[in-house]
Amino acid sequence: MDLKGSLHSLKQEGALYGISQTEPALTWRGILTVHKEDPIKKNEFLQHLDRLGGEVHSNRNLNSTAFQGEERAVPVSLAERPLDLSQNATRLESSVRVWSDYLRVHLHPKTISVIQQYNHDSSSDRFEAFGFGERLYRDPAFLDDLEDRLHFYTEECDYLQGFHVLCDLQDGFAGLSTKLVELLKDEYGGKGIFTCGFAPTSYMDTSPVKEVYRLLNSVMGIVHLSSRSSIFCPMSLNRNVLGRKRISPVTFPHVIYDASLNYHSSALLATALETLTTPYRLQSPTVSLTQLTDALNFSGRKVITASASVPFPMRDTGTLPDVLCDQYATLPWTRLSPCGEFKEARCFAQSVVIRGVSSEQQVSNLPPGVKGASSLHSCPTGEEVLSTFLHRHFPATLSAVHLAQTPCKVTAPYPQFFTPSFNKQGQLTGSSLPSASAVESIPVMTALQSSPVLHTVLRNLYGEVTRLNLRKFSTFLSAGTELDDFKEVLEELRTLSQCYKMNFDLDESEDDSDME
Repeated sequence: MDLKGSLHSLKQEGALYGISQTEPALTWRGILTVHKEDPIKKNEFLQHLDRLGGEVHSNRNLNSTAFQGEERAVPVSLAERPLDLSQNATRLESSVRVWSDYLRVHLHPKTISVIQQYNHDSSSDRFEAFGFGERLYRDPAFLDDLEDRLHFYTEECDYLQGFHVLCDLQDGFAGLSTKLVELLKDEYGGKGIFTCGFAPTSYMDTSPVKEVYRLLNSVMGIVHLSSRSSIFCPMSLNRNVLGRKRISPVTFPHVIYDASLNYHSSALLATALETLTTPYRLQSPTVSLTQLTDALNFSGRKVITASASVPFPMRDTGTLPDVLCDQYATLPWTRLSPCGEFKEARCFAQSVVIRGVSSEQQVSNLPPGVKGASSLHSCPTGEEVLSTFLHRHFPATLSAVHLAQTPCKVTAPYPQFFTPSFNKQGQLTGSSLPSASAVESIPVMTALQSSPVLHTVLRNLYGEVTRLNLRKFSTFLSAGTELDDFKEVLEELRTLSQCYKMNFDLDESEDDSDME
């Protein structure tokens, strides 16, 4: 779902089947004046895809003429031909305005739902308050269309594990997503619901009032989405995006990205999201979505944190024990949930995934009888290597580990923001490579954790909001959120923070002092 005007050159019904929207029947017999807007020019990347699609279509037409009723396979896999955006094409960094500007796949006509009541670039009547999303959901026409699209996809499933809900956390989509998750919970009881609330790394249009709105939307979203979902994970590359205090974005050791570009930040978050959901998306999954959420959300701890190492620093001649041995003092990942500068070496439960490490590199390649640098080098499997490493940092934690050999593909339109010390497979070579050697795949490590650090994060969020005079922000309340309801949400936030408290002997005054 997105707002009106957010698709740019992408048609709402997509281009998968060549479907076009029918024009409404005209009953007016008088003079008509037609105003047509010039179509938005596609960037070089999308034009390249159109040319590629034309070649595939032309090839199929020739084959269908030669073989009536049977389509011959295309001799050259045009659809998988690598796209060269490095020299003759304009870089996407300068041409991307919305997400559809770098969309490579074709979408089914049932996929995109445009919210016509709000404009994407409007300076007034903005979709910026939690209550606007709840109000939109109560529109019968909108709800009928939503349920029609939802049932279309669920009825096609052979085995429905559950749902992923990816939503903006700091605007009206938080309210809309809350009602959507409530619908999923009511209609598909027992199915897992994994909700991720995203926030931009930085905002171009900001003011003290808008920052307060984002803060209030975040509080409403965290409380409502976590209570209705199996697990809820806030994600952003800004360490403190939930509060009003600005902190510099997170950094990755081998990535040079522009935090002001959603094109860059969304690539990193999508890479992490794809990897951490790998265990239950395989053809033969080792764990189901419900099993994973049940392991992470016990004792009411439905809010979790996400972390990732992008790319995971594998050397072309090294092994997994070698890499983890070098990381014995510190953890190899970067936190992707907005937890400020707080660092926590403990967690209640976690799921850790590594992908892109071959079976030969998962264990030590030392000759028999040679003692390795650590106990990791004597482990017989990659799973045991990772489990031993995690046990050293989290000795009393329930850990689920998973290793997949398939790397994460980072071909176009993925941004090439890696340092020049990686080969095409995303492995460190120890020397700089020519700029023409684009990285095509990378190994990635991710972690989902139920962490005690959330006690401090949620308590600080509670303290920051309680110091506000909410009556000064009448627009937020007039959107549909009652003041008494919001006060109740604050109490729920405070109760939620207590679920992550490690030392139950602390009195309330000591606990409040931690917020400063």
